[in-house]
Amino acid sequence: MKILVVDDEQDIKILFEQRFRREIREGAFAFMFCYSGEEALAFLQEHPSEAILILSDINMPGMSGLELLRRIREKSPQPPPRIMMITAYGDPEKQEEAMRLGADDFLHKPLDFHALKHKLTHLP
Repeated sequence: MKILVVDDEQDIKILFEQRFRREIREGAFAFMFCYSGEEALAFLQEHPSEAILILSDINMPGMSGLELLRRIREKSPQPPPRIMMITAYGDPEKQEEAMRLGADDFLHKPLDFHALKHKLTHLP
């Protein structure tokens, strides 16, 4: 499964590569990383059906994850990617807005990688 992770924190790549080392080595998951909403949109434009799942932080400088979500859903390739939003804040308004904009799931920071692995391996 190809997964695009969008987060302005540069160390997110190292975390994912450590936590999913076995799954990456076995070819179960392939991660791609973008560090802004703008970079993610450019990546998706160049690779329209590359990402099956997008994990996006909500709070990023420049384009927020919610704006990225809205823009992806407006111009979504077929089939549309699943999108899980990630936030460090327990903000019910942002969670409601993310779901209204078409998010498939919502995760909180710090990420529980065990729970995330479970979700990823049990996607329909």
